Amino acid sequence: MTDTPYLLVDDAVLRRNLETLAEQVAAHGLELRPHAKTHKCAQVARRQMDCGATGLTVATIGEAEAFAAAGFTDLFIAYPLWLSDDKAARLRALTESVAAGGATIRVGVDSIAGAQRLAAGLAGAPVEVMVEIDSGQHRTGVAPGEAGALAAAAREAGLTVVGVFTFPGHGYGPGDARRDAARQEAEALSTAAESLRHSGIEPRVISGGSTPTVAFTGAGELTEVRPGVYPFNDAQQVELGSCTWDDVALVAVATVVSTDAQVPEPRRRAVLDAGSKVLGADRPAWTTGFGRLPDHPDARITSLSEHHAVVEFPPDAAAPALGDRVRVAPNHVCSAVNLADELVAQTANGLEHWPLLARGANR
Repeated sequence: MTDTPYLLVDDAVLRRNLETLAEQVAAHGLELRPHAKTHKCAQVARRQMDCGATGLTVATIGEAEAFAAAGFTDLFIAYPLWLSDDKAARLRALTESVAAGGATIRVGVDSIAGAQRLAAGLAGAPVEVMVEIDSGQHRTGVAPGEAGALAAAAREAGLTVVGVFTFPGHGYGPGDARRDAARQEAEALSTAAESLRHSGIEPRVISGGSTPTVAFTGAGELTEVRPGVYPFNDAQQVELGSCTWDDVALVAVATVVSTDAQVPEPRRRAVLDAGSKVLGADRPAWTTGFGRLPDHPDARITSLSEHHAVVEFPPDAAAPALGDRVRVAPNHVCSAVNLADELVAQTANGLEHWPLLARGANR
């Protein structure tokens, strides 16, 4: 038996999640380019490709290097890069390695200075460029109407511009946030695409999408979506209404190491051996705790330390006993995965250990 804490994947649920979203995306005539920063794992990526994904999205050059080495060569680094000499050399080498197999790396830009620096660093290496726009999250990206001017400047610097993209991250919120973010995304991308056309550049890729908003996509000029969390889902997605507990494919398995033994039965408090170094410390203001227990949906994780989680149970529910194992859904599965060395997967062939090939590939 594997010692706790560890991350456990239900492969049957994982496969169902992949197939369900792939069918949904295909029904809208869109391509699927899932974000691999969530799972960082070749086994999951292969399952995504088998379900019809056209390629992978990654967060860093390091993630692109890791997946390219594992045989995944259709990659989009979906962030604006500011190339140092070392990163420029790595990106050129990566481009050469995937070009040998007939593939092309895509990268994002959101400033003229960044585009010029990218062009200088690439020194003619064949990289495709996507202009990032801000569709409402206000993190990175230019205003939609400014996309054409940036695309023209990138082209003048010697880059090949193939389209526009955005991340509707403000869809991570309660109420109508998911639907509103998807609508704003569609409007912003349409404006940006037209801005490129006014600059004489026809966008052949118009890219958006996230796990919370993908259910509302399909309108406008989108050609592809890039959800990340959907293979596993997590406590945030359940509380947002993006999925149910039956759709959560990854949990942390933890052991009860302490209880409120000094109080009369029933005990209503348990301390687990999985803290922020296993679950991650994410807790948006709208969430109800630092993660959730799928088998105890009324319980709440009220605090985290590095190696412990404190769980409070309602008055009519007894806490698990010392030594019991419980399943914990992290709030943000991407953070939890990045803290692990491997995933323990329950498959049709028994337990398998899946290495996280891009773990810690943060640059």
